[in-house]
Amino acid sequence: MDKQYIDKMLSKMDKDLSSHGMSRRDAMKMAGISAAGIFVGTTSANAEEEKIVKSDAKAKIVIVGGGLAGISTAARLTLQLSDPDITIIEPEKDSANYQPGQTLVAAGIWDEDEIIYKRDDFVPDGVKVIEDRAIFFNPQENKLTTEKGQVVTYDYLILAMGVQLDFERIKGLEEAGRAYSAGNNDKLMDALGDSICSIYTSQGSTKTWEIMQKYIAQAKSASPEKKTKFIFTHPSTPIKCGGAPKKIIYLTNARLKEAGARENAELTFYPNGGAMFGVPEYHDAIVGQFKREDIKYHYRHNLIEVDKENKIATFDSKWQEKGPWDPVMKDFEVIPKHEKLRVPYDFLHIAPANIAPREIGESDLGSAKGWVPVNKETLQHIRYMNVFSIGDVAQVPMGKTGGSIRKQYKVLVDNLIAHMNDTKLEGKYAGYTVCPLITDIGTVMLAEFDWTVKPTPSFPLDPTVERWIFWLMKVYALKPMTMYGMMSGRA
Repeated sequence: MDKQYIDKMLSKMDKDLSSHGMSRRDAMKMAGISAAGIFVGTTSANAEEEKIVKSDAKAKIVIVGGGLAGISTAARLTLQLSDPDITIIEPEKDSANYQPGQTLVAAGIWDEDEIIYKRDDFVPDGVKVIEDRAIFFNPQENKLTTEKGQVVTYDYLILAMGVQLDFERIKGLEEAGRAYSAGNNDKLMDALGDSICSIYTSQGSTKTWEIMQKYIAQAKSASPEKKTKFIFTHPSTPIKCGGAPKKIIYLTNARLKEAGARENAELTFYPNGGAMFGVPEYHDAIVGQFKREDIKYHYRHNLIEVDKENKIATFDSKWQEKGPWDPVMKDFEVIPKHEKLRVPYDFLHIAPANIAPREIGESDLGSAKGWVPVNKETLQHIRYMNVFSIGDVAQVPMGKTGGSIRKQYKVLVDNLIAHMNDTKLEGKYAGYTVCPLITDIGTVMLAEFDWTVKPTPSFPLDPTVERWIFWLMKVYALKPMTMYGMMSGRA
């Protein structure tokens, strides 16, 4: 635990609370939680009370992926195994970056160096690291091969590789290729140019703030008759943190208002889907927020092409029309329609398609769509019983957030150890997902839900209401809970 960081965070939070005439105790009472709760800034008090029973089970465990999911799982295994033999395969030194902070960097609230963390600072003692990329899998023989040609064998394999960001599928951005959130993305930044941005990489979050300021200044000097056009997209694939494409809209809106330039700007959201959120209550709340802030939106639009020179974004626009009467089905046919829609922009934010890494999609471990097919409750592979998967790469409904991983990794570890002991897999992931949806600088709607597709709030407050108290949690408490709680295997 980085006590110096925690103390600094608490000091900042107390200062913010004081400006509102509130103590930390008052804030916790307002949120309906105890002094041992999240606003203490750490979960160590609770973690120390947790009784962990160590298992003497012995096996060679290989984890592919050294981000939040992989390191948290490794840390938990070292707590629960008396003699662990664990290897992490991860080529990127900055794989432990705090990705949920990228939206805050993109709005100029944090600096990029506040979300950059080194992998090796969080790898548990005794866990080996192979600084390479796994590119070929042979699950029939329990081995894999790395990019440098090293053959690694295992008894158990955990896939925690995250996703690739597929910019190259957009015509006009082919040179951008596929990217990962962490690491050097200079190639991607060059390909996007000076009016296109994306918060889905750490470098991209910094560039988003730079470009945002440029076009806020343009809007400030424009007129209501010739508005600066801010365009935002949401892709046709599942994505990690489905709320992120909306968070950057809200934050851009906030910065425009702050600059006195909002009336000279037009903000428009083009999501591929037919709703703002998969949970009806949160969908309705977001629609209300968009109407209140005069943010326009058009459903069923997927970005397929960008003309950077002329600043035109082309979308595949889809809709349905009523067809002829079907005498067999006793109903009218529904005819799908689509057309290309060209939209001019000044500022374009792209939420790229998220896909499983090629090496998974092209292996026997991947599904037809590339993801790792697992039992959604136990996280065990549906074909290979000694393989588990967690996080963004797992084919689990809705579970592509850090909050999902927080619930998944303990389930996975319990089930893996149960399998090692030849006992029943009793751990069950219930689909819990949380999205702290930033709606303004200073307010957050804490969207929590599971496979019931219903709000599952952790606090005794209406979850569809934007609150300053949840802003405090987002800005001050969630990062230490993640970096020093989850990645120690305890939170």
